Amino acid sequence: MHWLFTAGRRLRDLGILGMNRRNAACILDHNPRAKYPIVDDKLRMHDLCRQIGVPTPKVYREVSCYAMLRRLPELIRGQDDFVIKPNRGSAGRGVLVVIGREGKHYLRHNGDKLGIDSIRQHISDILSGMYSLGGQQDRAMLQQRIRLHPAFGAISYKGIPDVRVILYRNEPAMAMLRLPTKESNGRANLHQGGIGTGVDLDTGITNHAVQRNRVVQRHPDTGVSLVGMQVPFWDDVLEMSRRVARAVGLGYIGVDIVVDVDEGPMLLEANARPGLAIQIANGHGLLPRLEAIDSQLDEKRRTTPIRYLRQRPAVPAPFQKAA
Repeated sequence: MHWLFTAGRRLRDLGILGMNRRNAACILDHNPRAKYPIVDDKLRMHDLCRQIGVPTPKVYREVSCYAMLRRLPELIRGQDDFVIKPNRGSAGRGVLVVIGREGKHYLRHNGDKLGIDSIRQHISDILSGMYSLGGQQDRAMLQQRIRLHPAFGAISYKGIPDVRVILYRNEPAMAMLRLPTKESNGRANLHQGGIGTGVDLDTGITNHAVQRNRVVQRHPDTGVSLVGMQVPFWDDVLEMSRRVARAVGLGYIGVDIVVDVDEGPMLLEANARPGLAIQIANGHGLLPRLEAIDSQLDEKRRTTPIRYLRQRPAVPAPFQKAA
């Protein structure tokens, strides 16, 4: 068993945040359970974003019961380009991306064709709770499809990348760019074969990349280097992340942001239990970042007048996107 203790000590020396410590010291200590329903419910998060001025993809329709499926052609009429997703889904499960129509068929992002009955069955599965947290009955969302920003064109395969920012006590602690691949079927989910690319918090430039927990230098489908790329609207991405964290009220949170070609950065969703693979994507542990934030904020509290802290606005001003 000596090897086990040696491995654990080495991980601690590297500053790796493990799951047990994440759950005890980050989630339990900083995330009130009463706040979880805000991030676990995408429609509720959408409403919150509207209140605080954070852009988020438009919701065209909400399907809340099976009876509505009889009117499905009417509900999606005029919408040939959209995303269907479960309101309480996670890890990309149950997300259906439609990019256009060809006659009576709808075209998926991977080139497959779908009839109206297939879409009806998919929404029925969502309503049944097949993709929801805890398997509870759910609602389906018909949402705006994000269009690929040209900055990501050479490092994406038939899908949209997103930026995951982990915030601790409302401050960014680590970030990564998640990229779709052929192996992941055009999705940016790491567990399905997507690429995780570490992003420098100060500059927004990628500096490290992994796929299936192995270091990679180039995108396997495009051959383009994954290191040294500038994420567009980086300052806006960080400010949006801070604003969402403050509004939600969770002290340890993952915020996912996409960049649309026309509308810029938009909040995709937030997570009260963000995973730890972001450390592998960056090649660094989270613990030193969390300790640095604790040190900076505790020092600021010691030197900031209490009157100033009390006068800070409870709800930030509307977010203004950079030109």
